[in-house]
Amino acid sequence: MTILDKIIAHKKKEVAQLKSEVAIEKLVKSPNFNRTPISLKNALTAKDSTGIIAEYKRKSPSKGIINDTSDIIEVTQGYLEANVAAQSILTDTEFFGGNIVDVMKARTVNDTTPILRKDFIVDGFQIVEAKAIGTDAILLIAACLTKQELKNYGKLAEDLGLDVLYEVHSEEELGKIELDNKIIGINNRNLKTFEVDLEHSIQLASQIPESCIKVSESGLSDPRVITGLKEYGFQGFLIGENFMKTNDPGFACQEFISQIR
Repeated sequence: MTILDKIIAHKKKEVAQLKSEVAIEKLVKSPNFNRTPISLKNALTAKDSTGIIAEYKRKSPSKGIINDTSDIIEVTQGYLEANVAAQSILTDTEFFGGNIVDVMKARTVNDTTPILRKDFIVDGFQIVEAKAIGTDAILLIAACLTKQELKNYGKLAEDLGLDVLYEVHSEEELGKIELDNKIIGINNRNLKTFEVDLEHSIQLASQIPESCIKVSESGLSDPRVITGLKEYGFQGFLIGENFMKTNDPGFACQEFISQIR
């Protein structure tokens, strides 16, 4: 059993428990449910966009504890000052140390920049919950969903006004998605082995149509690599650990962005 298999098995149990405790009607009545989401697509394609999706995460299965002392509001404000295109927030508790309260707190100080809820979506309930806590976009991981699930969950998110970042790592996973005007994230890290390979992602990018927005995810730590990836058509760059492993993620992000402009 791979780490991804363990995460998905745990997530399914977790969501089943959550659904038994929280009525979907309660989510629909939450104050954030009626807000108009900020477009991730627009944020990544805007003329002056940095393309950086700066992530907030405390730990990961591959690295262990990355930063468990930072404050979500301080980091969010730092990212906004750095002029990020969007913010990504891990809401998985068991494996990444996050929670939905992180999103709700970040939203109180961020009304200008899209927030991506990064989690392992295995049920439509989580998408409704994402809308209710104030996110603007969700992540759908092709490695752990069927072609039909990707289509159904994508449609639900769209109906709720949320953008979707579809994450792939292989040609097979890319084949599960209807590639038309989508935001496609290529994860440089293999979720089954946790190895990082940028070259593999560049090769995969050539198979994505121009109507899509390409996002590079994981293992990005050099501003020069961002410049290089732009030549292959990438417009978004999801970076977390590189900023979070420092004492001041916001400042680290600012320094990074200043070197790619």
